[in-house]
Amino acid sequence: MDFGLVLQTDPPASRVISLMKRAERNGFSYGWTFDSAVLWQEPFVIYSQILANTTRLKVGPMVTNPGTRTWEVTASTFATLNDMFGNRTVCGIGRGDSAMRVAGRKPNTLARISEAMKVIRELGSGREADLGGTVVRFPWIGEGAELPVWMAAYGPKALKMAGEEADGFILQLADLYLTESMVKAVKDAAVAAGRDPAEVTICVAAPAYVTEDDSPEALAHAREQCRWFGGMVGNHVADLVSKYGEHSAQVPDELTDYIKAREGYDYSHHGRSGNPDTQFVPDEIVDRFCLIGPVERHIEKLEALRALGVDQFAVYDMHDAQEAVIDAYGTRVIPAVVG
Repeated sequence: MDFGLVLQTDPPASRVISLMKRAERNGFSYGWTFDSAVLWQEPFVIYSQILANTTRLKVGPMVTNPGTRTWEVTASTFATLNDMFGNRTVCGIGRGDSAMRVAGRKPNTLARISEAMKVIRELGSGREADLGGTVVRFPWIGEGAELPVWMAAYGPKALKMAGEEADGFILQLADLYLTESMVKAVKDAAVAAGRDPAEVTICVAAPAYVTEDDSPEALAHAREQCRWFGGMVGNHVADLVSKYGEHSAQVPDELTDYIKAREGYDYSHHGRSGNPDTQFVPDEIVDRFCLIGPVERHIEKLEALRALGVDQFAVYDMHDAQEAVIDAYGTRVIPAVVG
């Protein structure tokens, strides 16, 4: 199992770079960031500095979307970074929840994501792509270029598309039941499309908070630091409920039931501990969706995730113990999981 670190690109950028360097020293192999141009600083500028200050770390957005940047510009940006630093990027892509909504637009359709994935992958790997009737190719890309595209998904149609078309699947929650069912849906779709399901990298991303013990006080604090995540996932779940209904055979109740008390969402608090719009998220959901508690609990859940076919766990590190969690994973968790 690989490990990744996920950050927001809050200023100063130097801190983001420092945390990514710390992560690499602690055995993390991927560095991810949010990509929402209104809310945070431009991630691709910061990626160049992360890559320049690390030697192994692969970087990418979790996730970009096909609506805020033209596809050839996205591909060119990735390809330039890969040319400079040697195929060390991954294009994570999704509907664009915060990036589109804070700019007054609707999230992208699956059809648009599908077309964008093809164009970005082909151009970023040095091949031709059709930009709506105009076929182009980057003449400056050398041999050996590659750009994997990983897709974030929750709903049945998106899971199917990830299995059919994406190089990787990003699942932004760590609930074991939901992970098992969604990974199965992706891999089944890959098989049905004539693909080897092992070719689809499975990445689970969720907050992790390591406590000294499992006392009620320690766990309560950890939950409050990670409760924001249930609200972030709730935005996507609300869209699924709107599309498929409150109780649908296509979307499990284990995913949708908890948003019944959801009243609204202010993106100015998006992805931050203390988000006042996430008080509807119960402790049970925090425990299911996140990794909290002493080191032993993290190891136990990570081993269960690996048994379900998860190839990478990406740590959302937005709370009051950023360095401590990176270090705890580096000294105790990662060695125990990867041997």
